[in-house]
Amino acid sequence: MPASFDRRRFLQTSGAAALAVGVLPRAAIAADPLTIGIVYVGARDDFGWNQAHAVGVKALRELPNVKVVEEENVPETDAVSKTMESMINLDGAKLILPTSFGYWSPFVLDEAKANPDVQFRHAAPLWKEGDPKNSGSYFAFLDQAHYVDGVAAGLASKSGKLGFVAAKPIGIVLRNINSFLAGARTTNPNATVQVIFTGDWSLPVREAEATNALVDAGCDLITCHVDGPKVVIQTAESRGVKSCGHNADQSPLAPKGFVTGAEYKWGTIYTGFAGLIAKGQPLPNITFGGYDRDMVQNSPYGAGATEPARKAADAAIAKLRTGAPIFTTAIKDNNGKIVLANAPKDNYAEPLNNMDYLVEGVIGSTH
Repeated sequence: MPASFDRRRFLQTSGAAALAVGVLPRAAIAADPLTIGIVYVGARDDFGWNQAHAVGVKALRELPNVKVVEEENVPETDAVSKTMESMINLDGAKLILPTSFGYWSPFVLDEAKANPDVQFRHAAPLWKEGDPKNSGSYFAFLDQAHYVDGVAAGLASKSGKLGFVAAKPIGIVLRNINSFLAGARTTNPNATVQVIFTGDWSLPVREAEATNALVDAGCDLITCHVDGPKVVIQTAESRGVKSCGHNADQSPLAPKGFVTGAEYKWGTIYTGFAGLIAKGQPLPNITFGGYDRDMVQNSPYGAGATEPARKAADAAIAKLRTGAPIFTTAIKDNNGKIVLANAPKDNYAEPLNNMDYLVEGVIGSTH
């Protein structure tokens, strides 16, 4: 997971180059085998960021004439360069998918320059004009799925007090928090979200402490944005409160309290890449999307989701698939200041990609 995302620059760079690639027909897959290498910074079964990518890889394995080679627990050091070189030189990989933020510079950039016949696509919005043409970025707007979480949470919670355990107060995280609150207020106008920042992406002890603190403060539903939500979800379950997941499906961790969760749908992007290569078509340097481009999804409803919550969430998903906006009125921060007098109708609009604030209704501080 990234230490910092600059989605504003990413989208400014994209312009018409951005492409929502989809699953291509099996008939489009060429006869010549295609080898694709996937590199993970952690374990593929972490119930989080890495597992989300591993689930996407399963869709690749279902394609004919596609071979997948994987390496997990590869640190953000020159070790990733050695892993990519091995995949290229020993396995014959023609597409490399490095899935951790810190792989990009200098490692992916250097390997792309050294291997012009191999395509590299990195899971963070970092590619810019001037970078190697055989490299690129892909990302999905998970805030749309967090909005759906909020819609369900507003009805699943009895108190209307929702808790959010977050890593750092950076744009991508703040937008997920704000979208979660926006969703909750469509079903419970009085809902609040109390947020605690742990300080980094994977601090299990602090994540457990933050979850307990939120429950002690009266929150009866907890969600999060950390790399591996396992500790948050299990702690919430042990305290007898409900939960919403992040990154991958955590429903097995909370059989009593799980409501739903925000998941990446990397398989859409991965199979799209494979199909384009098989047809001899170039890959886009920038790929991004949300529900309208089938790049995010929500976890199956758990026992914590009431029937009204399920119906409301389903309706929200249907609207997002048509491109309906998350924010529909003026946006105020949690100090009462109007930061956007008119919310953009486009969920990918630049003002929404530059959030550095918490919206009204969120209890917490970015400082």
